[in-house]
Amino acid sequence: MDKEAIIQNLQEKVVALLVGNPSHFLVDIRIKPTNNFKIFIDGDNGVGIDDLVKYNRALYKQIEEEDLFPDGDFSLEISSPGLDEPLKLHRQYIKNTGRNVEVLQLDGQKTEGTLLAVNDDAIVVETTSGRGKKMEKTAHTILLETIKTTKIQIKF
Repeated sequence: MDKEAIIQNLQEKVVALLVGNPSHFLVDIRIKPTNNFKIFIDGDNGVGIDDLVKYNRALYKQIEEEDLFPDGDFSLEISSPGLDEPLKLHRQYIKNTGRNVEVLQLDGQKTEGTLLAVNDDAIVVETTSGRGKKMEKTAHTILLETIKTTKIQIKF
């Protein structure tokens, strides 16, 4: 089975596992040449470690039962996307409204600020410049099609 067929097969299995909890959704599937499968699942209100373990065990069992890798030559990791992973899906943007983000556009322009709003084709990020009485807030509308990556920023 080629890489695309494996990803499609795993995607169907993961989506079937998530049917019982509609607030959880598949974000991404990655395969390393060593048959290491890394699957990212997120939730509208986050996803707990217990759920991730449950999904991992169920999927691992399905892969073994279907004998997809007869020599057992594979590993499986299921996790939620960490802060180092960019937002990929519309649902993730909605979930992270109100958080600080760094948006890198295809043209290289970088915008850091608070994700204020999300609609079908754009996001609104509010930036702050200046301090004290000279502080100025500006809302920037960024089309989703122009975004290369969006990452959550933690401010201390």
